[in-house]
Amino acid sequence: MKIGLCVHFSDAATIEQKFIDLTNAGFDNCQLLCWNHSLFTDGNAELIKSLIAKYGITISAFWCGWSGPSVWDFYDGQITLGLVPPEYRQMRVEQLCAGGDFAKKIGVTDLITHMGFIPENPNDPNFNSFCVAVRTVAAHLKANGQNLLFETGQETPVTMLRCFEKVGTDNLFINLDTANLILYGRANPVDALEVFGKYVRNLHAKDGFYPTNGHDLGREVRLGDGKVDFKALFVKLKELGYDSFVTIEREIEGDKQMEDINYARNYLQKIINEVY
Repeated sequence: MKIGLCVHFSDAATIEQKFIDLTNAGFDNCQLLCWNHSLFTDGNAELIKSLIAKYGITISAFWCGWSGPSVWDFYDGQITLGLVPPEYRQMRVEQLCAGGDFAKKIGVTDLITHMGFIPENPNDPNFNSFCVAVRTVAAHLKANGQNLLFETGQETPVTMLRCFEKVGTDNLFINLDTANLILYGRANPVDALEVFGKYVRNLHAKDGFYPTNGHDLGREVRLGDGKVDFKALFVKLKELGYDSFVTIEREIEGDKQMEDINYARNYLQKIINEVY
């Protein structure tokens, strides 16, 4: 198991310091997250490649965002997130393909994103058109020798599995966000592995609580303080043969974020040592 962090690529001026901070914290791998598509330039690709070599960092995956509105709740989220809303779909397909091309330039094979609230009803007309959009991105990435990873959260495990079956390409996989399935009230992450475990290629190690109302997501908390049973999770992952990246994500800012990240690393390492 390789424990790493999420690193945000928000501009070229600060990315070296972020890699320095990563290595100073004792990590040698990360997911690189980017929502700014103007950064997908050849010059920035060369910069990232030079920093990877300079600091001995492995980028396990490139997390690609998309433009347009994004509201992270159960109401407006349905009509703003991912490739599900038809009015933003073509633009976001193009942006994800561009993100894949940038990832290829920096030597990264796995592209991750949130797909949105995929319709649970396979007879919903929007389900088929959404799957066509996913297939378009997946085909583009396949030509690059890359994979498309869905980050869990907004859809049930069965809905994600159904989408994979409908799209039908062999380069669809999962970035298992352990907390998101709980925060969105979709599943227990350990049980979810019974449905889609063979597709997991990366993890967001995160913790949280179930929603307490029908409008807002549940609350994210420090690893070990929420509802995720990490011991049971890693036991199941071992059964599935998973022995790859575990990427810590703590979605707060300030000194408390690094304090919780350090706690999470020690917490995870202890469990991984016990299980593996």
